[in-house]
Amino acid sequence: MSRIDLKDYGLSEALRLETAQYPKLFVGRILSQSKGIYQVISEWGEFFAELSGRLRYGVIHAADYPAVGDFVMLDRQSGDHGNGIIVHQLTRKSTFIRKAVGSSSDAQVIAANIDTVFICMSVNNDFNLRRLERYLSLVWESGATPVVVLTKIDLTDDLLTKFRAVAAVAIGVDILGISTLKNEGYQDLMAYLAVGQTVALLGSSGVGKSTLINWLSGRQLFDTQAIRNDDKGRHTTTRRELIRLPDGGMLIDTPGMREIGMIDVTEGFDRTFSDVETYLKTCHFRNCKHTNEPGCGIYAAIKAGQLSEQRWQAYLNLTRENDYFEDKANYLKKKKEKFYQIARLNRNNKKH
Repeated sequence: MSRIDLKDYGLSEALRLETAQYPKLFVGRILSQSKGIYQVISEWGEFFAELSGRLRYGVIHAADYPAVGDFVMLDRQSGDHGNGIIVHQLTRKSTFIRKAVGSSSDAQVIAANIDTVFICMSVNNDFNLRRLERYLSLVWESGATPVVVLTKIDLTDDLLTKFRAVAAVAIGVDILGISTLKNEGYQDLMAYLAVGQTVALLGSSGVGKSTLINWLSGRQLFDTQAIRNDDKGRHTTTRRELIRLPDGGMLIDTPGMREIGMIDVTEGFDRTFSDVETYLKTCHFRNCKHTNEPGCGIYAAIKAGQLSEQRWQAYLNLTRENDYFEDKANYLKKKKEKFYQIARLNRNNKKH
């Protein structure tokens, strides 16, 4: 069996140098995960692996667990003698994290080490600029580069209007239009899927992500279901999986997510709303309430038609949500620090 070059699976030179710290272990990348069992690929092929006890019980937050796309160090190079053991997780260059809206559960890593995220949005009833702003903030924060992919463009007679609407909120982001039915836009997508590049697909159920993967791979990898023109449909993918395409790039599908919560995405938020931030800086007073105060840059921009009221309200809504999660994260951090401080004091008291 010929050895696999993990560079084709995205292993960078920086990560290869990091593996030198573990001379007795073997590097691999996680392809999929199901109920605590990981499917990995090493230089000698694919096999199953599970977390070492030390790694499993050393995790404090769910987001710290290895995820699809992670590069890890394994105790063996193949599965010839049973499941491998994941001993260590290598440094992530990007991490896409989600939290369900209204959920109190821990954050969840959707995928790691992504180069580009295709934010898929149908031009049908799924077309939602407010949801797009949320997705853009999370993708920018992850460290990956967002690309907006408008699907099912054969179902609209006013594509230019949709492109202009997206361009107004996806500032500096590439926007592509595709139709798998008419085989339009294939080469535009493949430009992001060179050998070693990893692309994740993000979007609501019914926007055509499974169809898109089948189209790009040239194989029927996922079942698809016909849906009505209103984009209603059950998502056919139930787990995340890294798929290598015949031409070399890699895709990670994600289960449909119509609602997704913010988690302290300060940098991503600023990049998504760079236009609003620019107008905020023109306000004459620092404590401006941005209603009808003299010298208010926001009020002037809305009045002049340079900034829409909907865009401003979306900024305010996501700011409040982001601030809430930031405050909550700081509270939990302080609570954890206090817990460890008390634990150290108790240990010291027992010694004396």
